[in-house]
Amino acid sequence: MAGGIVSPTSLLDLITDIVEIPLNAGIFKKDCADLTRRVCLLTHLLEEIRDSTPIDSAASSSSENDWWSDLVAGLQAAKRLLSTARFQARDSSDGAAKRISFQFQCVTWKLEKALSNLPYDLYDISDEVGEQVELARSQLRRAMQRYGSLNSNKFSSALSEPMERDGFSSIKIKVEEKLESVSETLHFAEEEEKQDSPPLRRSSSISLAYYLSKDADTDRLDKMVNKNTDESKKSDKLTIPVDFLCPVSLELMKDPVIVATGQTYERAYIQRWIDCGNLTCPKTQQKLENFTLTPNYVLRSLISRWCTEHNIEQPAGYINGRSKNSGDMSVIRALVQRLSSRSTEDRRNAVSEIRSLSKRSTDNRILIAEAGAIPVLVNLLTSEDVATQENAITCVLNLSIYENNKELIMFAGAVTSIVQVLRAGTMEARENAAATLFSLSLADENKIIIGGSGAIPALVDLLENGTPRGKKDAATALFNLCIYHGNKGRAVRAGIVTALVKMLSDSTRHRMVDEALTILSVLANNQDAKSAIVKANTLPALIGILQTDQTRNRENAAAILLSLCKRDTEKLVSIGRLGAVVPLMDLSKNGTERGKRKAISLLELLRKACQ
Repeated sequence: MAGGIVSPTSLLDLITDIVEIPLNAGIFKKDCADLTRRVCLLTHLLEEIRDSTPIDSAASSSSENDWWSDLVAGLQAAKRLLSTARFQARDSSDGAAKRISFQFQCVTWKLEKALSNLPYDLYDISDEVGEQVELARSQLRRAMQRYGSLNSNKFSSALSEPMERDGFSSIKIKVEEKLESVSETLHFAEEEEKQDSPPLRRSSSISLAYYLSKDADTDRLDKMVNKNTDESKKSDKLTIPVDFLCPVSLELMKDPVIVATGQTYERAYIQRWIDCGNLTCPKTQQKLENFTLTPNYVLRSLISRWCTEHNIEQPAGYINGRSKNSGDMSVIRALVQRLSSRSTEDRRNAVSEIRSLSKRSTDNRILIAEAGAIPVLVNLLTSEDVATQENAITCVLNLSIYENNKELIMFAGAVTSIVQVLRAGTMEARENAAATLFSLSLADENKIIIGGSGAIPALVDLLENGTPRGKKDAATALFNLCIYHGNKGRAVRAGIVTALVKMLSDSTRHRMVDEALTILSVLANNQDAKSAIVKANTLPALIGILQTDQTRNRENAAAILLSLCKRDTEKLVSIGRLGAVVPLMDLSKNGTERGKRKAISLLELLRKACQ
């Protein structure tokens, strides 16, 4: 393109190159996977920019050019970083690992900065793509919050430094000093599933906490996905004793465990290190003779005492360095062995006890998984004994709340059995199966697997015919699965639109109008879904909702109408005749920010249609 500006087509090719880079198998595996996933979210944005006004003619000011330059620099740096990080699987020195970690911070900052300055008014960007951009930006922003705040000039300096495959050219910053202010170097234990819009995305973690199994430890789950950063900021101001920091994450340890070499690590990080196929101690590089993780109760007690002395909230669930609700490992192992008993009654009693333990604390969920319970519980999902099956699916649900267990559950091939329970189990088992699928789908890669498993038709059936709680569980799971574009067509073919439209008009289902509108707003940009929504004669119902006083419902109704009527003069005229103008004018003045945008866009289209 003119002026040396990199074209959108070139950046699309760059993203293709990034996706084709083999994933790292070591301590940076999750960092690489997360960065690749966020970069992929920008594909549709670049395609629409490519098909709209050329970048060199549209961007008339230096500020408008800056966002594009930042995006180009960020994507180029991401490619260099991912190409380099994949060679740091196991034998990296501490200095090299810290440099790589710092580069992840730099790339994250650069990409978030570019997206925050994106001039939407210069391009014909669809609402669906705009929401994908906001999703990517919110994920990058949360990643930055976990990494910590560093000086932007130093970020830019580090970002521009070339990275060599073996030598790792030294970044002209004392990386080690800067990392002391970073609260998290490696973030294995969290996914980024909370999203900014539409509204159900903002409240997905709340929906999970509210609608999951009644046995689930929902308070703990809510804390997991809604981190309170005040305490971490407070601890940053203190000098934490080095022995209290995990050598892998450089964070204050919550659950210190001892490995075979005698070194102590935070349980979540060393477990993921081992799960990634590493056979050595990260600190000493000695081969681990076994993979037993022994709780370091003495150190945990010292950390607890230090937190009390400095008025810092202790790691959740611990009092005087011990878990309030943790079970004894020998007892848990004995229960897991009984799960394979020949006696139906013995299996039933054992799974009932594990269900009780799994709802009490994260400690128990970790111990139960470590005892090898997950594959056995997955086998019990197909049990002919009703009580055993109900308790088994509830156990899997509770275990899935702990982030690391999600991967173990997927590796055990649980999805097929969960779907079988969803189709043919008791109502309680079906409800908990739906909640389990939602919990597992919080990891983006699982949305694809679950969507292709036949789960969506079974969820739609529960949405139509379940109890109020079952319908809520099904709606939450379907919403999360339909965020992935490939699942929207599956949901439409399964009859989801018919079920959702009934909820809009059925007076006995008014409690589900909010959920129905939110899912429809996600589906409305899919062509098959559009046709099905129009065929179901939904326009009058949507106009009626615009005239209510439910702010969030009006916002979603406007979003759906905008998707349906864009580039369709006949439908625009139709909604004008149905009385859309007055409520849209009110929404454009008194609605939420998203609602105002949708209403203003619709009113402009209506004005043009009239002319």
